[in-house]
Amino acid sequence: MFSQLIINALIAASIYALVAAGLGLIYSTSRFFHFAHGIVFTCGAYTMFVLNRWIGLPLIVAAVLAVPLGGLIGIGMEIVVFRPLIRRSATPLVLLLASLGIYVVLQNVVSLVFGDASQSVRAASVHEGAAVLGARLTPAQLVGILASLSLLLVLMFLLARTRWGRAIRAVMSEPDLASVSGVNVGGVVLWVAAIGSSLAAAAGMLQALDVDMTPTMGMNPLMMGVITAIIGGFRKVPGLILGAMVLGLSQQCGAWFIGSQWQDSLAFFVLLAFLVVRSYRAGGRRVATA
Repeated sequence: MFSQLIINALIAASIYALVAAGLGLIYSTSRFFHFAHGIVFTCGAYTMFVLNRWIGLPLIVAAVLAVPLGGLIGIGMEIVVFRPLIRRSATPLVLLLASLGIYVVLQNVVSLVFGDASQSVRAASVHEGAAVLGARLTPAQLVGILASLSLLLVLMFLLARTRWGRAIRAVMSEPDLASVSGVNVGGVVLWVAAIGSSLAAAAGMLQALDVDMTPTMGMNPLMMGVITAIIGGFRKVPGLILGAMVLGLSQQCGAWFIGSQWQDSLAFFVLLAFLVVRSYRAGGRRVATA
């Protein structure tokens, strides 16, 4: 039982960590909660579906292409919606509402084109998962865990070892000082939108390979990604991985001992407990939230 709980937590954490990493990048550079991140998650899954089922590309090719196409969606939202609003001195609240509007509009577009019924890219036959340390793990779930870990490691390398990574970290810390130092802040924000949206699209694609897809599939991972980012820190990939694992394990243990209907409630309970413990340990001192 315990090994199956760990495997299930890893499966959930692989999705949460990818969503949280992209969301954290965008939040740290743009300074607003990007609710449209959830619809990019959905579009990643449906892009793979279109490329595979409608165009006829092999599933692996469709999956690989869905990731950068998700990045293009993020770039489009940044150029068409957010950048003009920022030029008009829009507040973070206005940007948040704009992103929420994008989510609602694009979700309805997906529903209009594909319908509200569940869609699948998986084979019709169902096979028993392989035995791993006493637990069952399907090939799609194994691919999801490995792909998520690989993408997060690449992101860590990008942020820590490359010129663009140093520029991103500079904009995260102090955009005005970074601009004075010669960093193209607008270009960095655009690149971050592409990278963060690509991670969200990859997460949506990996989830669709495991449990199919619906037009509303993006909201729950978005909320779990927000909780993961708050627990693990918006700017630290290892912290995001740990936060995703804590959240995933809490949900899976709750589903086993209490009932699956309490999974989302347990996630917010974990968040509340984390915030209470953090404020208690701070002893009344001001503590950074990221």
